[in-house]
Amino acid sequence: MTLSRLNPGPRMSQAVTIGNIAFLAGQVPDDLTADIATQTRQVLSKLDKVVSDLGATKADIASIQVWLADMIDFQGMNGVWDKWVSADAPPARATGGVLLARPGMRVEMIAVVALPDAATT
Repeated sequence: MTLSRLNPGPRMSQAVTIGNIAFLAGQVPDDLTADIATQTRQVLSKLDKVVSDLGATKADIASIQVWLADMIDFQGMNGVWDKWVSADAPPARATGGVLLARPGMRVEMIAVVALPDAATT
């Protein structure tokens, strides 16, 4: 199987594909002063962009791990998630509370995507 990298940098790649499975790097919000709804929208927008860059769609997302800095934000994150997620093709999902990398960061998401056969990186 071929391994390829999307937007590799000195520390990490935006995504790594092995065959037609893509493993996305953690997507984080830009505005670390924003509330959980805004940060969740920013993260989901970034997920959408990387998935699109890989030649896939939201329906191709197999699983997402959601990390919250404080589980008190679970309902607020879900309020945005429920408007974003495909009711016909929801991914598997796990949510946990963790200490995130930077102060003010309330949410981070990691996804695994099944790429269409014609997708390339």
